[in-house]
Amino acid sequence: MITELLFFPAVLVLLGALVLPLAKQEMRPSLFLVFPLAALATIWIMPDGFTIKTSLANYELILVQANSLSRIFGTIFAMIAVIGGVFAWHIKDLGQQSSALAYGAGALGVTFAGDFFTLLVFWELMAVSSTYLIWAHRTAVSQHSGMRYLVYHSLGGGILLTGILTHLNDTGSILLSSFPETFTLASLLILIGVAINAAIPPLSAWLPDAYPNSTITGAVFMSAFTTKSAVYVLMILFPGWSILIWLGVAMAIYGTVYAILSNDIRQILAYSIISQIGYMVTGIGIGTEMALNGAAVHAFSHILYKCLLFMAAGGVLYATGKSKLSELGGFASKMKWVVGLYIIGALSISGFPLFNGFISKSMIVSAAGSAHYEWVYLLLTLASVGTFLHTGLKLPYFTWFGKQKSEFTVKPVPKNMIFAMGIGAFLCTLFGVWPQLLYNYLPFPVDYHPYTVYHLVEVTQILIFTFIGFWIFRTKLDGNPKIVLDTDWFYRKPAAFTRTILVNKVDDFFGLAERVVHGIAGHLASRFDNPMAWLNPFSTEENNARSYSSPAGTVMAFILFAFLVFSLYLIT
Repeated sequence: MITELLFFPAVLVLLGALVLPLAKQEMRPSLFLVFPLAALATIWIMPDGFTIKTSLANYELILVQANSLSRIFGTIFAMIAVIGGVFAWHIKDLGQQSSALAYGAGALGVTFAGDFFTLLVFWELMAVSSTYLIWAHRTAVSQHSGMRYLVYHSLGGGILLTGILTHLNDTGSILLSSFPETFTLASLLILIGVAINAAIPPLSAWLPDAYPNSTITGAVFMSAFTTKSAVYVLMILFPGWSILIWLGVAMAIYGTVYAILSNDIRQILAYSIISQIGYMVTGIGIGTEMALNGAAVHAFSHILYKCLLFMAAGGVLYATGKSKLSELGGFASKMKWVVGLYIIGALSISGFPLFNGFISKSMIVSAAGSAHYEWVYLLLTLASVGTFLHTGLKLPYFTWFGKQKSEFTVKPVPKNMIFAMGIGAFLCTLFGVWPQLLYNYLPFPVDYHPYTVYHLVEVTQILIFTFIGFWIFRTKLDGNPKIVLDTDWFYRKPAAFTRTILVNKVDDFFGLAERVVHGIAGHLASRFDNPMAWLNPFSTEENNARSYSSPAGTVMAFILFAFLVFSLYLIT
């Protein structure tokens, strides 16, 4: 069993999280890279069909199950752990370093899990370890965001566990297998639990709230692991579920609209994650071989270019201390490398030819057309226009090229951050130029050619007209220093009213009760300091000087006190 653990990618990376605290500070950055590199090597050594099995309480557990789909997701997760480690080379915070490795281990554990129990363990590991990457920012806002993030994922984990237990009761098995497209209590609960991690609206408010408030390096890891591991689970459990088509298209449009409205550069990218996941969820819902291939390859591509974009946004935050479009602008010449590398990521996500977004997003859109979902084809194309508008044009223009809106200094970005961005940009270009390098490892045989004349002309027209529209209306798209509310409206807007009713009024009631009790107690104490005095028939000079209440008044005070105590008992 110990030998088999060497072929357990998640355990290898988790071991790194445990070893780092034992190493010297100067050794940690390089040691950080060893473990995801070892996991990456293990992933490619394991043949298809390789498993590691054990048992628990008479149930068979499949700790590792290697196949083409788990390999492609495991590969990109391990790669991002390495690239993120390079990006965070300058970080000395041991908590962030260990949490990032534990987070990566959770994603790898989910990817290779063959049973619900193993999946749930690593699912919760992701939730706990990623929360620290928000709290490590150490601001008041990040503390609140981290708590909301933890509440959301605790809720999701609880719903997922309930669904798993229901499924176990119904079938007697905890092994992972796809559900037939029939809504049962178990399948519905599991779908909701996974949907929270996939940030499917209206269960998505945690993502644009948490990611902009995480640490600079933490956001890079967070953009890769949680949502895409959920996409993987959806592919395993719910392929061909038509409801996912509707949800995916809604995500693509929803995320695009809010990205256009947002002012914070990392929040724009966070909403863009929701939009891009919408493409993957749509592909899973369509369920054809081409659509599922498209979802897998787009997840791979998305992780690469989104991490590159978050690294560039983190570079801006590191250099200026600012992340709002309404506070930036006019300093492109001071961050030439960051701007250039960001542009490669922006071209990738926008689907420009020769970049990886072009060879992945178009596969899902084409699959929708081939399956005769014309309305899906049109709406996903519309979402592509919005993607180029907010991430390819609005964000870089108002961040670096527009008019400078406030005073700030620009400090140099560490070379390791630039180098990590360079790795991401190279890979985005490599897979865009050489798509077969990725296509050859997809779950199903690929009969799709992105570089057709029709597709090139179509994409070129879309990009050109989008640019023209942006340039004409660019003044309307400038950053607005306001908070954008989406589904979090439902707990932000009623917050003041809810606090007034459930906190302030309750506090006032108990404050009043406390004052009444103290008043009655004081009254009784003053009247009963010599309770037999009113029965004394022999008045003394001292007694004559005192004024006593009548027995009836004392009894009434005691009855009122008893009634109040009884009322408080009923309330509590």
